[in-house]
Amino acid sequence: MSQPVQAFLLLGSNLGDRATLLHQARQQLAVQAGELLVCSAIYETAAWGREDQPAFLNQALALHTPLTPQELLQACLAVERAAGRERLERWGSRTLDVDILLFGSSVLDEPGLQLPHPRLPERRFALLPLAEIAGSVTHPTLQLSINELLRRCPDPLPVRRWEG
Repeated sequence: MSQPVQAFLLLGSNLGDRATLLHQARQQLAVQAGELLVCSAIYETAAWGREDQPAFLNQALALHTPLTPQELLQACLAVERAAGRERLERWGSRTLDVDILLFGSSVLDEPGLQLPHPRLPERRFALLPLAEIAGSVTHPTLQLSINELLRRCPDPLPVRRWEG
């Protein structure tokens, strides 16, 4: 087993009981992927990419994981499958989406896994919850803090704290 790495994930759901799906995902990730350190608030966000669908609930998580990036990806995909995720169309509606945003300071580009997440700087719905829990963390390739990336983010779509 390797030395644990701090990873940041983004959960998203826009089908079914969104809040319950996020809760179940947090519980499963804590069992399958490592020690859950902190969670952001839950935010309701307009759909990105394909805007003709229900709004998402999104939440960022930080965890210490002993897994490799590839093993963490497999754990995230298993949690998605357990929530009934079907991959029918790119950026389509989904019961659960679990993205790896950052994996320590790792930079990786291989089929199926790019780290840091390649679209993080252009997605307010990911940056806002991530900034809440890791605003001073530096993006490994852009060498800017998450707070600075959020300040520069061109995404105009609304992201609002969800009160349930």
